[in-house]
Amino acid sequence: MAKTVAEINEKIKRGQAVVVTAAEVIDIARSHGVSHAAREIDVVTTGTFGPMCSSGAFLNVGHSQPRIKFGGGRACLNDVPVYTGIAAVDVFLGATAIPDYDPRNRNYPGEFRYGGGHVIEELVAGKDVRLEAVTSGSDCYPRKKLETWINIKDINDATLFNVRNAYQNYNAAANLSGRTIYTYMGVLKPNLGNINYATAGELSPLLNDPYYQTIGIGSRIFLGGGIGYVAWHGTQHCPDVLRGENGVPRRSAGTLAVIGDMKQMKPAWLMGASMLGYGATLVVGIGVPIPILSEEVLRHTMVSNAEIFAPVVDYSGAYPRREEGILAEVSYAELRSGSVEIQGKSVPTSSLSSYSRALEIAGILKGWIEKGEFLLTEPVASLPGVEEGVTFKPLEEKPIIEVE
Repeated sequence: MAKTVAEINEKIKRGQAVVVTAAEVIDIARSHGVSHAAREIDVVTTGTFGPMCSSGAFLNVGHSQPRIKFGGGRACLNDVPVYTGIAAVDVFLGATAIPDYDPRNRNYPGEFRYGGGHVIEELVAGKDVRLEAVTSGSDCYPRKKLETWINIKDINDATLFNVRNAYQNYNAAANLSGRTIYTYMGVLKPNLGNINYATAGELSPLLNDPYYQTIGIGSRIFLGGGIGYVAWHGTQHCPDVLRGENGVPRRSAGTLAVIGDMKQMKPAWLMGASMLGYGATLVVGIGVPIPILSEEVLRHTMVSNAEIFAPVVDYSGAYPRREEGILAEVSYAELRSGSVEIQGKSVPTSSLSSYSRALEIAGILKGWIEKGEFLLTEPVASLPGVEEGVTFKPLEEKPIIEVE
């Protein structure tokens, strides 16, 4: 049995495509068999919703009268600095940027109440955002100072471009020290007091396509409540890690760089967030449709939380010092149960990602496809990947050369 993306798209246009979520496909395939399910099912939809720091927005705010050139100067949106070294009125707003007046961790743990992620949420929500810029001026861009309000409806372009999203598996974080620590994995209590994790498990896009057979550059996706695309492999993309017999990575592995028009996105799926003692970030909703082109592709989408394993890592010592520090491997079924057994101790668990919101994303994407509002795309290029049967080993990280 083999299908093509073009054939599936024709079925979508006729309203005949069979679409199920990654949560639904498991029971369907087990009940009816892989061969039957692969023939009947055309698309499996996935979803994830969680903090994704490596995110941001390119904005072209349009020209003032007289004209101004931000490049070489300084600009802020709601007091959050933006990068101006692009062109006259193009800026980049990073999700983790914070105002200069923020006390950061001087009052430990800092609250980081407002940052770039919050500005992105407010822009998408249609709120007015204050723009301030100071620069040196030139003959063709004589203005040296600008204070105004902008709105996403009025600016020329607002492009979300996230260089590392939708991690394919990730660490579960623990704390072996005797004090509470504050990390991008949330607040970790002392003496192995809790474990935090951060993926949607069996719903997560790249865990349903472990070898990147259908997800590639050019794949159309749900992004922030609108339609986006996979632009490239994400930064830190690392497919050559330890994997289970089912092909699913047991360590942090692939990532996606994604892009989309913010003007069609919704604040419910792009939310600014504050991480106590760490910083500001952006919570991003991503959903990827997986065309069922073969039995093999279908089999990968059947992966369950009990078949996905994550390493538990000590974030008080091993992680910040870049040392070996895996305390155990646990399944996402165990993590989602509310507690896991580590070193003879029952440790409570919690997720930074929302499973229910990920399920909602998969359902929304399913609805779009069933209504013929969303067609699949054939990737123009594959993500850097691996072939089944290869012996996997972690890539060696190259340390930064320190100058004395």
